[in-house]
Amino acid sequence: MLSEPTLLIVDAANVVGSVPDGWWQDRRAAAVRLRDSLVPFAADGLDSFPGRAELILVVEGAARGVESLPGVRVESAPGSGDDRIVELVADAMSRPQARICVVVTADRGLRQRVEAYGAQCVGPRAVRPPPPSRSD
Repeated sequence: MLSEPTLLIVDAANVVGSVPDGWWQDRRAAAVRLRDSLVPFAADGLDSFPGRAELILVVEGAARGVESLPGVRVESAPGSGDDRIVELVADAMSRPQARICVVVTADRGLRQRVEAYGAQCVGPRAVRPPPPSRSD
């Protein structure tokens, strides 16, 4: 019997903003690039949480309306992305057979809010390696 996949919730705004690659010029396109890069994590999970994952990318603001892909469900937050993430975590952790829930964010306030429900957190580098260093 296969175990429940890890629920992996990605804070799009925080992860996109973690690398200064010009994301601010087109926030929607940056969210699309992030969404596309997350597809392999649905099958493989994260290094610290290997195995299948149910992946939810939470977008807000200008990134609202980005479409889901097989393996990556996109949730457009009607207001604050952080509030939507907390709602998703609270719902998942309230079920009788709660599973591992991991939130990808560096936002300290959000981390505290979701950890109060029993979620675990990892930083953006778990899904987005830093850009190569420049040698001047």
